[in-house]
Amino acid sequence: MFDSIRKFFSGKSKVTLAIFGIIAIGLYYYFELPIINIHSRGLWKFIMFLLFIILVIIGGGSTSVSILETGKRRRNIQVSLPWHKKAFKGMAIVLGVVFAIYIIGSVLSSPLVNAGKYQKLLKVEKSEFTKDITQISYKQIPLLDKDSAAILGERKMGSLVDLASQFEVADEYTQINYQDNPVRVTPLRYASPIKWFTNRRAGIPGFMSIDMTSKKTNLIRLKEGMKYSPYEYFNRYLIRHLRFKHPTYIYDDISFEIDEEGTPYWVCSVARYRIGLFGGRTIGKVVLCNAITGECTDYNVEDVPAWVDRVYSAGMLIRLYNYYGCLKHGYINSILGQRDCLTTTNGYNYLALNDDVWVYTGVTSITSDQSNVGFVLMNQRTMETKYYEIEGSIEDSAMTSAEGKVQNLGYRATFPILLNIDGQPTYFMALKDNSGLVKKYAMVNVQDSQLVSTGDEISECEKNYRNLLKSGGYPSADDKSAEEKTAAGVIARIAQAVVEGNTHYYILLKDSDTIYDVNLSTHLEVILLEEGDEVILRYTEGGDRCIVDEIEKK
Repeated sequence: MFDSIRKFFSGKSKVTLAIFGIIAIGLYYYFELPIINIHSRGLWKFIMFLLFIILVIIGGGSTSVSILETGKRRRNIQVSLPWHKKAFKGMAIVLGVVFAIYIIGSVLSSPLVNAGKYQKLLKVEKSEFTKDITQISYKQIPLLDKDSAAILGERKMGSLVDLASQFEVADEYTQINYQDNPVRVTPLRYASPIKWFTNRRAGIPGFMSIDMTSKKTNLIRLKEGMKYSPYEYFNRYLIRHLRFKHPTYIYDDISFEIDEEGTPYWVCSVARYRIGLFGGRTIGKVVLCNAITGECTDYNVEDVPAWVDRVYSAGMLIRLYNYYGCLKHGYINSILGQRDCLTTTNGYNYLALNDDVWVYTGVTSITSDQSNVGFVLMNQRTMETKYYEIEGSIEDSAMTSAEGKVQNLGYRATFPILLNIDGQPTYFMALKDNSGLVKKYAMVNVQDSQLVSTGDEISECEKNYRNLLKSGGYPSADDKSAEEKTAAGVIARIAQAVVEGNTHYYILLKDSDTIYDVNLSTHLEVILLEEGDEVILRYTEGGDRCIVDEIEKK
């Protein structure tokens, strides 16, 4: 019997077991893609699981021996070899040590014992609202949220007959600043594994670009298809490609962006742990992966190219601010007394400022959610954070006020963004119908939620809001972008279109390439106009076109 055991563990069997073990480990690494980094909780859990399995195998490592007794009867007995006991004891100690390190590391990395360090992860600068946020600019106001952008993307995809059967629109819809305009971009993805198999050589042919001010939706076709994405398989699968490049990197957030030339990239933020083994997670590096070629370039956070907009995710920034606001007097106070504890409200939005994307959210006392004590803007590229001490209604209250203004229509408000109109902090939001389409816009005064205006166009909404401010006795500030202007001339061309259920007439005057937008619901007299008529148009500028407020036919 002992000869059989020795033979089993002899040369060839050991080689065979080693080969199978190496293959098993290789397959596990290829498909599970574990992170080889001591800051990864997953790695510690895997090591403990592996040690536990080995411990169980060793613990059951007694050998059954058949012996011949008197009378030619055989009896099986269990024989525990000496090395089994030693190995079991040694492995149990190793498992205990690893488990102890994991538990102690978790405790020492937590806010419970490091409240002061967590509170200082984010530097917050107090600033002045009217100084940092200038008067309203139509080119900087994102009129669409992610859900509305997704509806436009799906509609556009449905019109592309040559691609609709093979590809779908991915749900990335990253908000970026592209050539000083707020834009959402998202790649296409294969419609199914079979469609991947038939299209993998050419790759993904393009990405969707949605201008958030004009709502123009375009499919940008690439000369060479994207071959690295989360929608690929095998070695072109993005996470696997990144893991093979950098086995020790822990990626916090991966987003789709394009550079100023329109080249698609995956912006991969690499986590950095500043407190203990598992705590104080921020961003230390950024890997830019070219979605076409797969080429990866590492950057320190401070060296990231200016076109990159999303290094820090909104979720991380909000979490860091909550540490800052809640842990001023220690962890126990944040749970029990909650003295001077501030927290962000239950939503956020994005604002385009100075060619960067900033996360906006309100700040309220943790013991009361009825009003805001201020709000913060957090830069997604640099983590710069500015706090504005302005008391006013909470966003939910402003959304309710806006919805109440159109309650007969049943529209729902999106989470607002913050604008400066005549020096007044103002919530701006879209009002959507049950199908998710934007039908109107609303503005609500932060400090007086009863000051609410709506309009089919943003310029109309703004005009109504300014009138409310004047009638309410609020001081008015000069704003050239919102001044009513006048144009006179002969109509060279007039065209009709239906935009989100509303009929609009678009007018071009002779010797001018400016487009004048007339809403039929407010200017019925436009149906009497025709090419060759001489008119006087009073309008306000509104992004890529001018919104007509008054028409006079000569």
